[in-house]
Amino acid sequence: MLKGSDQNAWSPSAREVERRKARRQISRKQFLIAGSSSVLVLGALYALIVTSPGWQVVKATFFDLDYGHKVLPTVLRGLVVNIELSFIGGFFIAVIALSLALIRTTKSPALTPFRFLATAYVDIFRGAPLLLIILLVGFGVPALRLAGLTSNVIVLGTVAVVLTYSAYVAEVIRSGIMSIHPSQRAAARSLGLTSGQTMRFVVLPQAIKRVIPPLLNDFVSLLKDTGLVSILGVTDAVRAAQINASRTFNYTPYVVSAILFLLITIPLTRYIDRVIRRSSAKQNSEGAT
Repeated sequence: MLKGSDQNAWSPSAREVERRKARRQISRKQFLIAGSSSVLVLGALYALIVTSPGWQVVKATFFDLDYGHKVLPTVLRGLVVNIELSFIGGFFIAVIALSLALIRTTKSPALTPFRFLATAYVDIFRGAPLLLIILLVGFGVPALRLAGLTSNVIVLGTVAVVLTYSAYVAEVIRSGIMSIHPSQRAAARSLGLTSGQTMRFVVLPQAIKRVIPPLLNDFVSLLKDTGLVSILGVTDAVRAAQINASRTFNYTPYVVSAILFLLITIPLTRYIDRVIRRSSAKQNSEGAT
């Protein structure tokens, strides 16, 4: 006789076995097609580049491994400046952007002038190119010659980046706040919570959770755009690459700088994609239940 566990053991039917086998064959075929097409396209691009008439010049000018290894420590020190600017600027951007978003979403009549000012701020700094803001702040503020105003290019460059990105992030946070259904506010108010408590304990936690992926995307963009402060003379990764390239007219330092940025931004981008997939899967599962 068969034991109880053997009697209750489940085994796929013959048809299910055939289906699994067919799915494996389809997956294997798709993998082979994808691999073959990738090798063909990438191989063709590689052959086109290395057989071009100017490839040897480009290789010596942009991909000099010895010179790249030589300038790597200098560019790496500059990259540390970019990372520091990103985190310091990110903190102030979060504070200013959250304040702007709360002001723009409030319906208090007493704050009407501040809503107009917040809207004007967002319109101006979202509409003006970051490069122009950096130039205006970097050269305009010292020209005022006011006591107490710094002329430190790192500080001025960070201020310009913060001013611009605060407008973008404020709109992201505001969109998250506006996405919360009004019934959430009504339910909170019916429980006796004030408007401020409703925003703090009910609306904001849900809104921030929803906009985490776009906020992470903005941080990646912030890290890259800190390289623009180099036009003020800040010795970041871009400026360090420019200095070394100008000495020898070899542009390998630019490639080294780009690779260092990619080593940071690509993992961040893949992490953002993972967060988005998890968020989408969670929302779909909640909707299904």
